[in-house]
Amino acid sequence: MLQISHIREQRDTVKERLILKNFKEPELIDEVIRLDELRRRTQSQLDNVQAQANNMARSIGELVKSGQREEMEKARRTSILLKEDAKQLAEELTEYEQKLEQALVQLPNLPHPSVPPGNSAEDNETVLSQGNFPSLPEGALPHWELAAKYDIIDFELGTKVTGAGFPVYKGKGARLQRALINFFLDQAEKAGYQEVQPPVLVNEESGFGTGQLPDKEGQMYHVTGDNLYLAPTAEVPVTNLYRDTIVPEETLPIKHSAYTPCFRREAGSYGADVRGLNRLHQFDKVEIVQIVHPDKSYQVLESMSVYVQSLLEKLQLPFRVVKLCGGDLGFASALTYDMEVYSAAQQRWLEVSSVSNFETFQANRLKLRFRPRDGKPQLAHTLNGSALALPRIVAALLENNQSAEGVRIPSVLVPYTGFDLLN
Repeated sequence: MLQISHIREQRDTVKERLILKNFKEPELIDEVIRLDELRRRTQSQLDNVQAQANNMARSIGELVKSGQREEMEKARRTSILLKEDAKQLAEELTEYEQKLEQALVQLPNLPHPSVPPGNSAEDNETVLSQGNFPSLPEGALPHWELAAKYDIIDFELGTKVTGAGFPVYKGKGARLQRALINFFLDQAEKAGYQEVQPPVLVNEESGFGTGQLPDKEGQMYHVTGDNLYLAPTAEVPVTNLYRDTIVPEETLPIKHSAYTPCFRREAGSYGADVRGLNRLHQFDKVEIVQIVHPDKSYQVLESMSVYVQSLLEKLQLPFRVVKLCGGDLGFASALTYDMEVYSAAQQRWLEVSSVSNFETFQANRLKLRFRPRDGKPQLAHTLNGSALALPRIVAALLENNQSAEGVRIPSVLVPYTGFDLLN
């Protein structure tokens, strides 16, 4: 959530930057400032009336002691009127605060100045490409056909049990999944991330804290009986471990990794581009999260991007890094890099990671602050990234490594899988 002080002091700048994000309601900025002015004016009036009421209460006590009954009764009548005024002002203040909150949560985060303009993924800026496209044998198959050929992923069985988008991994397919999870967690530990195993059900406060609510409730699975949500990513429970927390500055950066299944309704997703593992309702992912000093967050973002790239290099997958344009940038993000691997059989790029800096946007919602050694608490910056999401990694591994003998397993995974060839 944007800080009201920044909106108030930088109204025109906020409007200009939100235009880059294709925000269509600039008048909402004016409404936020109007409600804030009403809130502040009403708070001042309430403070003044309460001060008068307190002074009047002391006066009544003195009049009682001195026996000035007529003056005392007059003071009591005035005190009753002041209490009524205070009650009315308190109700108005609550109304303004609620309306201000409702308006603020509709505002997306401001994009970083380096975010390129654009409306969609076609306008994203490629900042790095690495690796060579594999030369596939004649008659190369897409991953869903390879999965059926080697009997490692059963899409139809998952549909029977739950529905489309919930595959069943079998035999070596299940072991490959487990191998990737353990490989990613081990790599994160070596990079200084402390592993946590969070709940995969989150409450409304958690969804609000990281910006999924009220923006993305239609994309989350809702457990209505308990008013809980299935986590769309480990970012939500892990970052919320620090909700309503003030951490000492010397503990920064805080670095966590977590493996969780992730659940997304992906409403409205249809067509050939979502076939097989390309888009699922349930999938596995290892997430990395950092809580850092504001002065260092963009340096940390670059290092997180380089770290994810190192995982793709070790898996020997051709990849590219793209900087998201304003129109493709997420609601809560100030700057995002997507990592995409090339799927040779499909002849298309598949997004496998997003690494984002949210600056103070999440921290303001979470009330997540750090305390400098000699100062008052300040909002921290939060960042996260996929390191990595498994489905499209598996898709690319199967397609890019297929040969007449079978599918070659990257050497870094062999200690985890126990086999080096799918055949």
